[in-house]
Amino acid sequence: MRSPTVDSPPRTAAPTAAVRAAVALAVPSVLLIALVALSWDPLMDLDGDIARTTHGWAVDEPDVTHTSRILTDWVWDPWTMRALATATVLWLIIRRSAWRPALWLGAATLLGTLLQQGMKAAVGRERPVWRDPVDSAHYAAFPSGHAMTAAVVCGLLLWLLHLYGAGRVLWRIALTLAAVSVIGVGLTRVWNGVHWPTDVLGGWLLGALTVALTVVSYERWRTPATEVPQRPLAEQEAQEHR
Repeated sequence: MRSPTVDSPPRTAAPTAAVRAAVALAVPSVLLIALVALSWDPLMDLDGDIARTTHGWAVDEPDVTHTSRILTDWVWDPWTMRALATATVLWLIIRRSAWRPALWLGAATLLGTLLQQGMKAAVGRERPVWRDPVDSAHYAAFPSGHAMTAAVVCGLLLWLLHLYGAGRVLWRIALTLAAVSVIGVGLTRVWNGVHWPTDVLGGWLLGALTVALTVVSYERWRTPATEVPQRPLAEQEAQEHR
C-alpha cells in the first residue's frame, strides 16, 4: 500500500526585474533625500564646488548657455514631456483601444508630478544664488522637476515600446533619444545654475523609481491575454498600411 503523497508548499514567485529595480532604486533615493534634508557637509561641499565651476563655464560661454536655455525651456521642459505623455495616452486609446496601459501611463505621469512637488515642499532646499546669473527658476530645488519628469516620461515610453514588441531599430532610436533627453536636461539645469548637482541626481533616481513602481503595479494588476498585442508593434503597423 502506497502512502499518500504530501503536497509540497507552493513556491513563492521569483521577484521580477521591475521589483528588483524598484528595491535597488529605493535605497539610494532614500539615502540621498536624507543627506540633502540634513545638509550633510561633505555632500553640500561637493555640490557647491561642482556648481561654482559649472557656473563659471556658463558665464564664459554665452553661446553654449543660450543653447542650453533653449533645450531646457522648450525641448526638455516638463510641459513638453507631459504633452508627449498625453499624446501617447490618446494614441493608446484611439489607435489600440489599450485602456489599461493608457491609464497606467497617465496616472504615473500625474503621480510623478505630485511626488516631485511634495518632495520639494518637504525638503525645502534653496536654489543656488549667483551675482551674475544666466537663468532663473522658482520654488524649491530638490528634486529637479525637469530631470524627474524627463526620467518618468522617457522611462514609461521605453517600457511601453518593450511591452508592445517594438522592432530593434525603433528600440535603439528610442533608447538613444531617451538617454540624451534625460541626461541632457539634467546637465542643462546645473549648467544654467538653477540646480545643485544632487537635485538632478535626486530627480533621476526618483523618476526611475516611479517608473519601476509603475511597472510593478501593472504586472500585479494586468489581465492576462489582454492589453498586449499578439503581434509585435512593427508587424501591426506594417499590416495596417497594406
